[in-house]
Amino acid sequence: MDLPFIKKKKHFFTVDQEKRIVEAVRDAERRTSGEVRVFVESHCKFMDPIDRATEIFFNLKMEKTDDRNAVLVYIAIKDRQLALFGDEGIHRKVGTAFWAKEVELMIAKFNGDDYAEGISSCIRDIGDSLHEHFPYDKDTDKNELPDDIVFGK
Repeated sequence: MDLPFIKKKKHFFTVDQEKRIVEAVRDAERRTSGEVRVFVESHCKFMDPIDRATEIFFNLKMEKTDDRNAVLVYIAIKDRQLALFGDEGIHRKVGTAFWAKEVELMIAKFNGDDYAEGISSCIRDIGDSLHEHFPYDKDTDKNELPDDIVFGK
């Protein structure tokens, strides 16, 4: 029996696709002190997805990482919007051109309807940059943020 007031969880990805994205996050974070999160929702509440990504980044308290090196991958599936938001530590190292290039690469994969690979590939590239600028240190590194995908409405 369907109850109209109970919302079902939206399924943007298959179970295997979700696992692939989460594993990309874990693989990236094994080599760095940086943190990566993925946030997916149906609609972007703002005209500019970077504004929405910024809001989500701070709502998820991602600025609390020790080295200010967290990155949010934001996707609004139905509105076909996306953005990357890197905290000040990583942004100072890679600059705006890096984020723009990654967005272009993700869009190319999305245009081929391969969302999971577009996200996973982007996460791998972010992980490479985080590794270069914030390498893993077994004595000090800890997983500061959850690795799971966050689903909005």
